[in-house]
Amino acid sequence: MNTTNPKFEFRGINHLALVCSDMQRTIDFYSGTLGMPLVKTLDLPDNLGQHFFFDCGGGNTLAFFWLADAPDGVPGISAPAGLPGREELTSAVGSMNHVALAVPPEKFDEYRKALKAEGVPLSIVLNHDDSPEGASREVHAGTFVRSFYFQDPDGVLLEFACWTREFTDADVSHQPKTAADRNVPSAS
Repeated sequence: MNTTNPKFEFRGINHLALVCSDMQRTIDFYSGTLGMPLVKTLDLPDNLGQHFFFDCGGGNTLAFFWLADAPDGVPGISAPAGLPGREELTSAVGSMNHVALAVPPEKFDEYRKALKAEGVPLSIVLNHDDSPEGASREVHAGTFVRSFYFQDPDGVLLEFACWTREFTDADVSHQPKTAADRNVPSAS
C-alpha cells in the first residue's frame, strides 16, 4: 500500500492503548510469548494506575493501562467473545475489535508454529478474499491477506496478518452502510 494523505502526514500508529487486569501477566505475554520489548513504563498520578508501552515494530507501540478502578471486560461487548472462524466476531460500537500485527509473509507459517508450541490457542488460517464467505482454505489470486487470530490473557483479540498482493482502485467498490442499516434498534 502506497497511498498519500493530502491533509496530514501520518507515520503509522504511535500507540494503541488497551486496558489490562494484570500488568505483570501482560508483560509476560507481550514480552515473553510475543517477544515485544517493553520500552516505557510509568505510574499514573494519584494512584490511578500504570501505563506501559511495548515495541511492536516499525516505530509503533502497543500500550497498556492498568487502572485500579477498571471494571472487567464483557466478552461480546468490550471485545469479541472468541476467535474468528470458531466463535462470534461481534463487539460493541466504539469497542476495539482486534489488533492485527503485520508479519512477513515468508515467516507466517513459522510464527504460527511458534505460538502453537507456546500453547496459545489459535484460530484456523484465514486466506481473506472477496468471495461471499470472505475467506478460503487455499491461497489464490483473489487472496489479499493471510491471517490467524488468538487472544491475550485478558481476551484482547490479536491477529498475525500478512498482505499477499497490492491493492488497486477496484478494491474500493462497496457502498458504505449507515446507522440505519444496523440490526439493532437505535438509541433515540
